[in-house]
Amino acid sequence: MFLNRMPRYEILSPDAIGVLDRGWRRIVSEIGIQFAKPEAVELFRKAGQSVDGDVVKLDPEFVLAQVAKAPREFDVQARNPANSVHIGGDQMVFGGVYGSPFAREGDVRREATMSDFRRLTMLAQSFPQLDTAGGVICEPNDTPLDSRHLDMIFALQTLTDKFYMGNVVSGPNAADTIAMSEILFGGRAAIEETPATISLINCNSPLRWDDRMLDAQFEYCAAMQPVVLTPFLLMGAMSPVTIPAALVQQLAEALSGIALAQLIRPGCPVIFGSFLSNIDMQSGSPSFGTPESGIGLLCTGQLARHFGLPFRTGGGLNSSQTADAQAAYESLMTLLPTFLAGTNFVMHAAGWLEGGLVSCYEKFIIDIELLRMLRVEFTPLEIDEASLAFGAHEEVGHGGHFLGAAHTMERFRECFYRPLLSSSSNYERWLKQGGKDATARAGEISAKTLDAYEQPPMDGAIRAELEEFVTRRRAELGD
Repeated sequence: MFLNRMPRYEILSPDAIGVLDRGWRRIVSEIGIQFAKPEAVELFRKAGQSVDGDVVKLDPEFVLAQVAKAPREFDVQARNPANSVHIGGDQMVFGGVYGSPFAREGDVRREATMSDFRRLTMLAQSFPQLDTAGGVICEPNDTPLDSRHLDMIFALQTLTDKFYMGNVVSGPNAADTIAMSEILFGGRAAIEETPATISLINCNSPLRWDDRMLDAQFEYCAAMQPVVLTPFLLMGAMSPVTIPAALVQQLAEALSGIALAQLIRPGCPVIFGSFLSNIDMQSGSPSFGTPESGIGLLCTGQLARHFGLPFRTGGGLNSSQTADAQAAYESLMTLLPTFLAGTNFVMHAAGWLEGGLVSCYEKFIIDIELLRMLRVEFTPLEIDEASLAFGAHEEVGHGGHFLGAAHTMERFRECFYRPLLSSSSNYERWLKQGGKDATARAGEISAKTLDAYEQPPMDGAIRAELEEFVTRRRAELGD
């Protein structure tokens, strides 16, 4: 975790927040939200909301009353207690890329495999800048569709000792995640008292929560496992093209999903989710790392704080096809406002490439470098008498240099950031070292990190019980 004590960068005036507040209220009360699961609709009906088929028109005050039941901050346990996290407040929690069907390593772009999933999980375990490997770090296309979630959760539980994200493809997959978490942490009561997994529930924007996501949400909320209720907004496609309109829609969708979570089980932990960018209006392709997405991100943080909710947004998002300068600067265009907003839960913080289609090994290392640098940049500066170094001036005098000064010698090992990836060699030395660019160096670091990986220890009886569960469920699923 990173404790971000820097001031938040807030760009919305009180008047602007008032306009946006009126906007989401109109959407939920006049247009309504579609919930494609009868049980969800029935919960709203019993709560006195207006129902027309599977469209629910919500009283805004009812929505706010439900949102108020959600905890403002909460803990998530990891099997290594040192890696447990706190969601909310000034804490920032980071996870790797999520959901990519392809992997890229060097010049090879391929369908992602279970080997890629395991190796990316090992990378996430190896870097303290990541608090979780995530969930679907990549989609292992070489394993059976019906049972691959078992292999993924097992890998996350055994190859890391950090917390992990649950599977949301279906209700049964979510139930399997919960069952495996019960095995790992000692029963249902243990994970209900302190959650063990966070799961991503995406809205099928505009204004529709589909049945598969809702099936998973019902399972997780009933078990008191946090869910990230996330509108999926690409302006121009899934929302209007103006940022205020997208923000209003985002509020309507996220708050309605949070209200449902509290109807399922009051007090269930939730995270206000945001995935907000735009399309290229010439090609129709999704664009990431755009100025508009950065503005939307900053607004989202301010709005989440307005409602007293922990929030998710940002990450190392980009549209580049390879780990090049575009990938780096677009990712920084998203990661910098992520820190400025004080985002509580950051997905896609390492490895995202090609609009999320690709999990990339080299990009993973580039993002780790960015995260390392930003953590230093967002650590408040300590100013005291020692840092003023008056004695160094007395020692060096006029026209000298500080290279050998006592103040320098006492601090040179830790006084400046030491890069993982960047090169500051002069040109001749850089050539002698092979003339490698950042992408090539990142590939080498990735390979060395994987070679040095050590699997965290696990109780043998727990591992055996998890293996038995996976084997039994795979057979039940017919794989």
